[in-house]
Amino acid sequence: MGRAFEYRKAAKLKRWGHMAKTFTRLGKQIAIAVKAGGPEPENNPTLRSIIATCKRENMPKDNIERAIKNAMGKDQSEYKGMTYEGYGPHGIAVFVDTLTDNPTRTVADVRSIFNKFSGTLGNMGSLAYLFDHKCVFTFKKPSVDMDNLILDLIDYGVEEDYEEDEEEGTVTIYGDPKSYGAIQKHLEEQGFEDVGGEFTYIPNDLKDVTPEVRETINKMVERLEEFDDVQTVYTNMKPEEE
Repeated sequence: MGRAFEYRKAAKLKRWGHMAKTFTRLGKQIAIAVKAGGPEPENNPTLRSIIATCKRENMPKDNIERAIKNAMGKDQSEYKGMTYEGYGPHGIAVFVDTLTDNPTRTVADVRSIFNKFSGTLGNMGSLAYLFDHKCVFTFKKPSVDMDNLILDLIDYGVEEDYEEDEEEGTVTIYGDPKSYGAIQKHLEEQGFEDVGGEFTYIPNDLKDVTPEVRETINKMVERLEEFDDVQTVYTNMKPEEE
């Protein structure tokens, strides 16, 4: 089975990273999508995908429409995706994914937390070998055979393992981030509804930790999440099994 499947199975979570303020995070993603492809979802597949994710996260329709309108404003700041990587306490790798209109401010904020917890902030890409970059799509469970669908998508780098959420009635698949657009297009052409896509980093070298270390790392992550620029924080700390 793929690492993504095994990691989520161990974690028993719907998310791999620690999600920062969800609506703020999604609002920034909407702003970037609108700037790049316009405000009309039917003509902007990236925006269409983000809106589907917003709905899945129960983001109110008014919030979505407001984010699109704000992104069309002439004074709207340009957001850039920046990643910050380093080691936290006890050698745990920490990967911070951000969207910012002021990288100088953001790196200062992130560095302050690494310093506070006696960590070390490294250069961009220094921990890339510890995480697999994936695109993730979640959509309503189809009536077609999933194994046949996966076979159709293998050429796009989609992993054989997929996840079903019986309670939500959805399916989640993982693929090569370079094939994001092609995967989304294929799913939509096949008639799948509310196809929400995003990107994630999945650790490939999980480390066991003591309860004390886990508490410290969790506190560090919580402090990083307090910054509005932070989208998601990933670590290679082995998930706590229930």
